[in-house]
Amino acid sequence: MALNFSNCASVLITGASRGLGLQMIKQLVRSAERPGKIIATARNPAAAQELRQIAESHTGIHVIPLDVVNEASIDTAVKEVATIVGAGGLNCLINNAAIHINSDLNSVTRDAMMKTFESNTVAPLFVTKAFLPLLKTAAVAGEGGGMGIHKSAVVNISSSLGSIQLNWGEGAFFKSYAYRASKSGLNMVTRCLATDLESDGILCTVLHPGWVRTDMGGPDAPLSAEESISSLLSIISGLTDKDHGEFLDYTGKKIPW
Repeated sequence: MALNFSNCASVLITGASRGLGLQMIKQLVRSAERPGKIIATARNPAAAQELRQIAESHTGIHVIPLDVVNEASIDTAVKEVATIVGAGGLNCLINNAAIHINSDLNSVTRDAMMKTFESNTVAPLFVTKAFLPLLKTAAVAGEGGGMGIHKSAVVNISSSLGSIQLNWGEGAFFKSYAYRASKSGLNMVTRCLATDLESDGILCTVLHPGWVRTDMGGPDAPLSAEESISSLLSIISGLTDKDHGEFLDYTGKKIPW
């Protein structure tokens, strides 16, 4: 399935200064069927040199500061985004920002658990809550029937490492208490959002981008960022009612919770 965001007036991506978030921006701005407005957030945009260069050389891309664990920063970002998107609201929110702290049984600490949960589980929930008025506006203003990015969607980037069922036997090779538990928590947050927001017409889903060669994924990962995000954006662009509340990988295959 090809990437097609032409029916999506606005998309916001958190954690867009590097890794998968930056790759999303790169592919969206190059697409012939790109969103009308691309909003890239970074904790420190001034230090995000590559992101800023992309924004300077393309139209319709807005780079704004957003620290997803800081309430004041979230509130300021919502006001700025409201000005950017106008009466149409925000069509697609991609909660991508995340952290990983090495934490096997020997090295895990209380601090590592709490910091990882704050960034990977709590932050996506409260970022989504803050943007809900804009998402609800888009759900009403969007044209066409059914759910999807043409109306309103929340996409949380998770990991198959958050699957409780798969963390057994050979699937338990990756030893990270904090990261695995935080992504399991994000999966539950997404399922809860899907239940609560269905009546508002806001699609909620959780996606696994694969094991990718990034700073977080490491050099031994089998997928390049380009391969992962090309597939992931194609999945996002084609989301419909059947994907609401689901846990999917970058090929569209369902992952067990």
